[in-house]
Amino acid sequence: MAHTVQTEIEQKFSIADDRPVPELTGIGTVASVEHLDPVVLEAVYYDTDSLALARRRIALRRRQGGHDEGWHVKLPAAEGRTELQWPLAVEDAAQAGVGGVAVDSEQVPSQSQSQSVEARDVPREVLEAVRVHVRDHRLTPLARISTTRAVTNLLDADGRVVIELADDRVVASDARGGVVRAWREWEVELGEAAPGTPKKRAALLEEAAAVLLAAGAEVSPSVSKLAQALG
Repeated sequence: MAHTVQTEIEQKFSIADDRPVPELTGIGTVASVEHLDPVVLEAVYYDTDSLALARRRIALRRRQGGHDEGWHVKLPAAEGRTELQWPLAVEDAAQAGVGGVAVDSEQVPSQSQSQSVEARDVPREVLEAVRVHVRDHRLTPLARISTTRAVTNLLDADGRVVIELADDRVVASDARGGVVRAWREWEVELGEAAPGTPKKRAALLEEAAAVLLAAGAEVSPSVSKLAQALG
């Protein structure tokens, strides 16, 4: 089954529960905003016992909810990260004979959070994207992350997304250690109408960051939700 490839360029900020999302109209080419209804994203991240993926800053997850639910592999890139995406239907293909790699859900402590997300077999197509790193080692759940996300799209004069600003309230459990953590963060991700050069993209992110920091945010201490989930 075909997968999509996209470049993800984003910044994360920690924010207190009582801080409102600031107005960002006017930065860069942003002319208007679009507020979307909140969605709940439920994700399970997988790795080997030795954290072969996490040690290389690679994430493999299965996520339900949102416009891009499915299987995702995030890889380091020169600018941002490269994200490979497969729809959840890739699991049906695996059951029809493509195959997958079993994960052992019995080894994972049960948690009160994210119970709607069950451990699944990693479809072979997804596994092949990281095979060189995991080889024949078993993949098991590493973390479960539940995110309630409210998105504000910052649009240019033509209605295209310049920046996606996500207000995320997160509950995450370390599936192996049993530790549960909760936090709120703002995530700024460049959209299709972002500037066309790295220098201009960096300038736009700096401009957005200045507004968010002035509103009480702090640069996130973690590079990803997975890193923060694992402490």
